[in-house]
Amino acid sequence: MAAKTDTKDSKKTDKDDGFATKLARFFADQRTKYGIGILLLGATFYLALSFISFLFTGATDDSIIQQSYFKLEPADKRAIQNWAGPLGAYWSAFFINKGFGIASFAWLYLSFIVALRFMKVRLVAMWKAITVSLLALIWISTAVSFFFSSLYTDHDSAFYIVWGGVHGETASRLLVDNIKSFGTFIILMSSLLVFCIFAYNGTIPFLQRCCSTTGNNLKALFTPKPKAIKDTPAHAEIPAMEIQAPTIEDEEEETFEVFDATENSDDEWIVSNDAQNDEFEIVVPHDEAYSPPADDDLEPLSPVLANAGNTNDDEKYDALAELGEYDPTLDLSRYKLPTLELLKDYGSSEGQVNFEEQNANKNRIITTLKNFGIDTESIKATVGPTITLYEIVPKAGVRISKIKNLESDIMLSLAATGIRIIAPIPGKGTIGIEVPNNDPQTVSMLSIIGSKKFQESKFQLPIAFGRTITNDIFMVDLCKMPHLLVAGATGQGKSVGLNAIITSLLYKKHPAYLKFVLVDPKKVEFNIYSKIEKHFLAKLPDGDDAIITDVSKVVQTLNSLTKEMDDRYDLLKKAHVRNISEYNDKFIHRHLNPEKGHRFLPYIVVIIDEFGDLIMVAGKEVELPIARIAQLARAVGIHMIIATQRPSVNIITGVIKANFPARVAFRVSSQIDSRTILDASGANQLVGRGDMLFSQGSDLVRVQCAFVDTPEVEKISDFIGNQPGYPTAFYLPEYVGETGEGSDLSDVDLSRRDPMFEESARLLVAHQQGSTSLIQRKFSIGYNRAGRIMDQLEAAGIVGPFQGSKARDVLIPDDYSLEQKLLSL
Repeated sequence: MAAKTDTKDSKKTDKDDGFATKLARFFADQRTKYGIGILLLGATFYLALSFISFLFTGATDDSIIQQSYFKLEPADKRAIQNWAGPLGAYWSAFFINKGFGIASFAWLYLSFIVALRFMKVRLVAMWKAITVSLLALIWISTAVSFFFSSLYTDHDSAFYIVWGGVHGETASRLLVDNIKSFGTFIILMSSLLVFCIFAYNGTIPFLQRCCSTTGNNLKALFTPKPKAIKDTPAHAEIPAMEIQAPTIEDEEEETFEVFDATENSDDEWIVSNDAQNDEFEIVVPHDEAYSPPADDDLEPLSPVLANAGNTNDDEKYDALAELGEYDPTLDLSRYKLPTLELLKDYGSSEGQVNFEEQNANKNRIITTLKNFGIDTESIKATVGPTITLYEIVPKAGVRISKIKNLESDIMLSLAATGIRIIAPIPGKGTIGIEVPNNDPQTVSMLSIIGSKKFQESKFQLPIAFGRTITNDIFMVDLCKMPHLLVAGATGQGKSVGLNAIITSLLYKKHPAYLKFVLVDPKKVEFNIYSKIEKHFLAKLPDGDDAIITDVSKVVQTLNSLTKEMDDRYDLLKKAHVRNISEYNDKFIHRHLNPEKGHRFLPYIVVIIDEFGDLIMVAGKEVELPIARIAQLARAVGIHMIIATQRPSVNIITGVIKANFPARVAFRVSSQIDSRTILDASGANQLVGRGDMLFSQGSDLVRVQCAFVDTPEVEKISDFIGNQPGYPTAFYLPEYVGETGEGSDLSDVDLSRRDPMFEESARLLVAHQQGSTSLIQRKFSIGYNRAGRIMDQLEAAGIVGPFQGSKARDVLIPDDYSLEQKLLSL
């Protein structure tokens, strides 16, 4: 009997579940949403018609609609003059007189925006529409009641509309009773000002201009005017005063004569001397073509000329108020950030709880621990997209190391591909066991980029990696890291992780604020971003392709970045600031003069894939500039992300690890590789497919990296590339290396030849190839020394001039000719 009852209940539950699923599908259908939007749009226009009509016909309908709508006689309904009929008259009276008064039109605005949103038309953000509507309802109804309530308090028939509504009357009366009329006025005006500041970006510059103008007027009003020497009896015996300017090199002496200020004409200019107690005016005729000398040319004892040549702070502020702040995005003012429609939805990335699997794993863990004499007080599970964290509280007296040594036994009992034991969990008195889920969920990039945490992030360079075990969005700021090291075996998600990093930055930054330097030795990983060259990419002036694939170009680019770093530090030094944020803030507020070399500095993010391949080919010539950039470039906005699939000690050296505190490890093959990249084990126990560990300091965070597929990246690149861009890519400073590019051969002294000069010459003649990298590899010398040898060989006439990416021509055909050439030197 009980079994039959259970069967009936299960069938009923299945029916209920089926109906709920069908109902959810019905409302999720695009046709349903569009239909709801059309109905809501029609209702909005109907209410708008009734509201507008109420303003004109409300006096006639007022006496009729005082009674209940259901008690109206047919004759009364026909007598109602509202354009929307009796129902419209009642609704308009309810919203306006009994609601928020004339501010009730804000309801129409909100319903209009909601209706369009159902129809997939987005005019403004929903949160902004709701906020503006609600604040308008509250403020307008209160303000109207406060200022105009006296017009209709006597209930004159001419004023049938309660302009502020019941809400406005109540709020206004409450404010006046507690803080009086003047206090209410201050509250209303202050709240309006605050609302405008948050609603409109131009409010603060407008207020600054108003304050500046008012301050200057007050200053001019209360500042005493300079006294002019007038022709009065008291000064009748004083001869004309002459002031002689101090002697300035290469300039003749200038004599300034004092005149009556009331007699000067338009062709004269006046300089007021504020450095002395005696106030007088200096009038210089315009036909003398006098121009005030520069500040640097003045001697210390020249206050008059110094004042003439300088611009005081008030004048600088006036210029800022007149010109406004510098807008870095002005060149691409119509640029639009990529939309969320470009990303694919892979379904919900929230952890779907499988209670059967969860309870079975709990019981197996407890049983395994009991078999080895370990009792537990409690066990709790936290389900993530890829793994489930089981937190165990052991009984008192149990050694943590004893549980940690049972890792293989627990993995055997769970039949899992790999588990990871955290003993103990930092900040908690528990021991964690991470077990892979049987049905892992895909974390889509759409769910990360579209999240509130990412959209409202204030990070300078936000990177959204994915979701943690607790399904929280995991984000970091590259500016604070400030460099990132990524490692992982082939096929474990390293390339997807790099694409997720680039996608995060593209969705958040304007091209004026960010540039990428992409190094791709494999030539296929970053080629997809070539379409955004004129928006986001940086390259050498003579570079053909913004995606750098040639090893020699990589070395030149890295050295060019070090030059850019040095140039930026020189600019920071001149501006008396310590980092790029302070510098750009000064430049935006026009405190730095572009004519003196100052410019807006975008962030530069250098991403190097297959770093191990570069180390094998170029060695120290790549490692040294990278180490120098990593040590110094943080303050000037240059950040590096390097990735490798071979995290061995000869690739990730001590110099690299010391300067890359932030590291990301995808699954690696051995515990040694895990310790190389993270200084801890654990990366060898990951499950792959985007499962990663993030380390910045001592703590490890396990994250399921967001998945962004190649078609999604193509759509993003097309969306950006189809918009108007800059004329060219962002040019890095030209690097004049020691390989002869742009060098002056007259500076080469052949009497001080390198000890390996002759051996290098024989090598190039034997190979008939003038390559600096060939000398570098064969003799195991540095890039700079090989470049100097190449300069000497060119000056001696053994090799030809620099030919860009091609090898130099060897001008000596054989060894015999070379020996004759060497004897003649």
